[in-house]
Amino acid sequence: MSDTENKVEQEVDTSNMSIAKQRKYRYAAALKAALAKYTKVLIINVDNVGSYQLQKVRKQLRGTAEVLMGKNTVIRKILREHADPEVQALEQFIDGNIGFVFTNESLKDIKDVVTLEKTPASAKVGMYAPVDVILPAGPTGLDPGQTSFFQAMNIGTRITRGAIEITNAVTLCIAGDKVSSTAVALMSKMELRPFEFGIRGMTCMENGQIFPASILDTTDDTLIASFLKGVARVASISLAIGYPTLASVPHSVVNAFRNLLFVSLGCGYEFKESKQYLDLLSDPEALAAAQAAAAAASAPAGDAAAAAKEESEEEESDDDDDDDDSDDLFG
Repeated sequence: MSDTENKVEQEVDTSNMSIAKQRKYRYAAALKAALAKYTKVLIINVDNVGSYQLQKVRKQLRGTAEVLMGKNTVIRKILREHADPEVQALEQFIDGNIGFVFTNESLKDIKDVVTLEKTPASAKVGMYAPVDVILPAGPTGLDPGQTSFFQAMNIGTRITRGAIEITNAVTLCIAGDKVSSTAVALMSKMELRPFEFGIRGMTCMENGQIFPASILDTTDDTLIASFLKGVARVASISLAIGYPTLASVPHSVVNAFRNLLFVSLGCGYEFKESKQYLDLLSDPEALAAAQAAAAAASAPAGDAAAAAKEESEEEESDDDDDDDDSDDLFG
């Protein structure tokens, strides 16, 4: 029971109500009080989350946030009857096994605490896989008597050192798809616990603004990358339709210079910026050196090191040959 529910129970006499009605009344009063007290709300999903795991999160949030869980029908009724239209808009997100985290602190910090706790779990028939599960090729540790089990699932195997070995990697389930009974049986036989379950942040409301919880994970690098991607799209569209914009002007200038340089190299007409390229074309040795330098600059460091090592080995072998010749002559 939350601190708000305890306070409501002390202020209101619910002794004459049935147990179920008391519980609903306390929760309704607690939810109304939380909506009035806090300016920020995080709607969480608690599918496959145990009570102990939820209790640990409550302890970590004590003093900074309040967690409220309840029936969706009661929640929808309270939100629908709320005086604030912005709060009423939360009703559309009340679906599934959800709860509320109320706070006046940073929503990002609260979400990080809420979603940090993860618990390994085995797969169950009919559940939706949160991640892809791939059984790698290699030894299984199972005795050859269980080969028929893999044959029934069309999984290629062979016997190696008295144990079954899978010849090719097998995809048991794909994220978002239901887990089949055969996949569960194989995971159980292989003692696999491929899933991790925890509380997931779904939707946020801050000062009346509703947005997905994933936005809280946005960083400065993400914003810069998105901005640059948008600028690149604007430049591409501007160049395609021939309409100049601030984003496309630098590309237009570069393209124009490239065309002038091609004309200069083609007809031999020299201007200041094309002189170095004309001189380079007129000197084959300098051109070859420039091409070699460009290739070395574009090659990975490992390839360059390997080339240097190979060159040094060739020099050593040449020296060895010279030494052998000297021994033959003067030995």
